[in-house]
Amino acid sequence: MALTDFIKQELNRPDLTPKLWTAWREGYGFADFKADFIAGLTVAIVALPLSMAIAIASNASPAVGLKTAFVAGFWISVLGGSRHQIGGPTAAFAIVVANIIGQFGMDGLILATLMAGLILMAAAIFRLGAFLKYVPHPVVIGFTSGIAVTIFITQIGAFFGLKIAGNPTEVIERLHAYWAALASISAPTVAVSLFSLFIIVVFRRLRPHWPYFLIAVVATSIAALLLHLPIETVGHKFGEVKTTIPDILFPTITLARLHALLPSALTIAFLAGIESLLSAVVADGMTGNRHRSNAELLSQGFANIMSAITGGLPATGAIARTATNIRAGAKTPMAGILHATLLLLMLLVAGKLTAYIPLATLAAILMVVAWNMAEIDRVIRLFRFSATSDRLILVVTFALTVFADLTVAVEVGIVLSAIMFMHHMSEAAEIEETTSDNLGNLRESLPKGVEAFQIRGPLFFGAAGTFVDAIERIDTPPTHFILNMEEVPFIDAAGIAALLDVVGRLRKSKTTLIITGLRPNARKQLAKVRATTSQLSGVRYATSDAGALDLL
Repeated sequence: MALTDFIKQELNRPDLTPKLWTAWREGYGFADFKADFIAGLTVAIVALPLSMAIAIASNASPAVGLKTAFVAGFWISVLGGSRHQIGGPTAAFAIVVANIIGQFGMDGLILATLMAGLILMAAAIFRLGAFLKYVPHPVVIGFTSGIAVTIFITQIGAFFGLKIAGNPTEVIERLHAYWAALASISAPTVAVSLFSLFIIVVFRRLRPHWPYFLIAVVATSIAALLLHLPIETVGHKFGEVKTTIPDILFPTITLARLHALLPSALTIAFLAGIESLLSAVVADGMTGNRHRSNAELLSQGFANIMSAITGGLPATGAIARTATNIRAGAKTPMAGILHATLLLLMLLVAGKLTAYIPLATLAAILMVVAWNMAEIDRVIRLFRFSATSDRLILVVTFALTVFADLTVAVEVGIVLSAIMFMHHMSEAAEIEETTSDNLGNLRESLPKGVEAFQIRGPLFFGAAGTFVDAIERIDTPPTHFILNMEEVPFIDAAGIAALLDVVGRLRKSKTTLIITGLRPNARKQLAKVRATTSQLSGVRYATSDAGALDLL
């Protein structure tokens, strides 16, 4: 079989079918378009200031961020495997991109992004989408929080208007530079920064559905212009923003450059894959739909290729923008296409006005984004009820992300997770195995409307997704759900997250969950969860399956 025939055959697979095509086949009417247009406009308004702020954090011009938002956002919606995914530049890439630009220049970033796109498309064709779920939960939280802290630190200079000598890239060097430049703090800049934060916090609390980032940008730009404040703006640092259709660019390609940029390309591909699939899972949880992992990776790959050859940044599915899209009433991927189209129109019509935006405002926006990205609640929850090994993995991954390198952090985190998992498995092997056939006997005597499910083995990051999938395959929600956990020796952070997800789904369907046969270790883990959250309220417990029947 020729290579072209193989590619055509693979691209026709059901798991690579875009959700846009599925939505069109189901029927698409004016009511759907109206809902998608409103959602697309809402997300475009949110994405406009975010894209510029993320570009600046990446050491690129705001125009590059806007270009990425509409080029990559368009193709992610056209080819994606999620019905509501919104793509574009995200804060997770900012530090990685800044380092690549600092070391290899913009041409190097374009080539690395192009390579990452090809890697993602290959991953989709070879059905590797499902394997990304094996990245351990503490590793994901660790590097995400680490990126958030790094972004926050990089914006301190712009927030206070510090005049920093040189361009320090390492966190420690940057903190030293801030300390040395303390005398250069600009009062007008600090005032604009605090005013921006005030607007964002107040509107977020009182009018959460309003575009508070855009309101902050407009208000501070007008105030700075009318009051003639001596502060740095986008125009001062980057000049006039181009308001034209992007040109096609091709990077310089040599074997030496490919070799030098391969680690960066792998990092971009990994981040794009992880964040896009996490965003798709969040969208599934909000809507009840199911995304196609491999189709999503294919769209991410193609979108990054298109972003690269038009001089854009790496892109992926954006969790916050996707959630906004769903809350705004989006029905199909057309909302994402309209979001990208409207962003382009905004750039063409009002792009020159972006020159008046204060850099302090964009710094304040990025600090808020970093705070949200850190997900302090999840970190605290993991520290409270997870095993010591999970805490260690999170801390190591976090520290390496902030003080060393993201690629090293993820590699070490995954290896450490594997070692810890093997340690837990060796401990579990010492526990006496049960040979009870209770579940088989129980099934024969189950009343109508009662379902039973048994987990065998540890509920860890590799089995968490399978557990949730098995629950979702139940067609009719039962009145009672018996979960036999007598053969579960250990539950890690991802397993607890999956269990809480299932509890939430069952609660929505008004199904009572009864957990039976908890072993001491698992019982101790769930006791910690119950002590720190109310998410397990309503769950009932029994020592055996027979005891569960008595609770019906």
